[in-house]
Amino acid sequence: MIPQEIMKSLSVSTPSKIVLLVLDGVGGLSMGDGTALEVARTPYLDNLAAEGTLRLTDPISPGITPGSGPAHVSLFGYDPIRYQIGRGILEATGINMKLGPDDVAGRGNFASMDENDLITDRRAGRISTDENRRLVKILKKEIREIDGVEVIIQSVKEHRFVVVFRGKLLDGRMADTDPQATGVKSLDPVSLDPAAEDTAAIVKKFIERANQALKDERPANTMLLRGFSQLPHLPPMEELFHLNPAAIATYPMYRGLAGLVGMEILETGETILSEFQTLKENWSRFDFFFVHIKKTDSYGEDGNFKKKVEIIEEVDRMIPGLIELEPDVIAVTGDHSTPCLLKGHSWHPNPLLLWSKYVRRDGLKHFTETDCARGGLGRHPAMDVMPLLLANALKLEKFGA
Repeated sequence: MIPQEIMKSLSVSTPSKIVLLVLDGVGGLSMGDGTALEVARTPYLDNLAAEGTLRLTDPISPGITPGSGPAHVSLFGYDPIRYQIGRGILEATGINMKLGPDDVAGRGNFASMDENDLITDRRAGRISTDENRRLVKILKKEIREIDGVEVIIQSVKEHRFVVVFRGKLLDGRMADTDPQATGVKSLDPVSLDPAAEDTAAIVKKFIERANQALKDERPANTMLLRGFSQLPHLPPMEELFHLNPAAIATYPMYRGLAGLVGMEILETGETILSEFQTLKENWSRFDFFFVHIKKTDSYGEDGNFKKKVEIIEEVDRMIPGLIELEPDVIAVTGDHSTPCLLKGHSWHPNPLLLWSKYVRRDGLKHFTETDCARGGLGRHPAMDVMPLLLANALKLEKFGA
């Protein structure tokens, strides 16, 4: 991995345009007839594969299952170990909440709990956003302050919400309350550092009061909190890579992450078609576009193989319109794998397709995990993707004499 200081010194601004198309959680495992990528009919992605080159990438390191935050940090060219960003901050910035340096943000899931306090559904059946907003109104009315700390609750989307604790001497170094499993009780917000003990006690009181307020609700009668965090500082992509970058994403968390690295967040609709229309409408304004597709991951987490295949095929139908824009570099990949077989993120490497006029073709013809494992670029950390994009866009100068 090239140090940031070197990348900054080599990067140059040029008119060439890069598209990083991320199908969230696209990698998978065979469900009998193959993975979702192998089963999907993808003639246009396969054409790109035949004209480009393939590889596998590890978001963090082999065997490590990544969260969405560090997985995207890697793709954007940042060291995910050095720059660890909590889920709470990503959700909060994704819905344009203005945060101060002392604020602690947590990402919440409305969830279902039985009479024995055991979690039966970590997402409360993926309740509607309208239902989410109704529940948030209840919590806002019941919980405004705890021990002198202001509590700010905002709806995000479907089962997701954000809670921000605002006060002095708060510390976000706390463990999640989400057990990442059903049939067990939620966890306490345990401090991971002595400085966070008082904050953890406040969060525990918040959960107790929230459960009381939600006790008669169904299916969302409890909540699970993840990613307690405070604002990080990341050098912007414009400074590091001399790019003028933009992000197109439907889910707030990914807009938040893109904003933290200095991308302009483009307003778009809720459909894949609307995302590509937004790309076309803004094509002349930027030289780097991050386009995020969420539902491949959602259906992977649900174990819905058929729907995951359908989303891949829908994205494939968008590729001719992308080609018509005449980008100089296209990369198609995932941030992490989300196999339907596991119904969650996994440690398996991501398939990557890289297309430009300067790639060395590797003779492979299909954008699948199997072909990517044989690809001409081999297998490398996802953090190496950005230098390849810049190089193929002729945005990197020679290193050394």
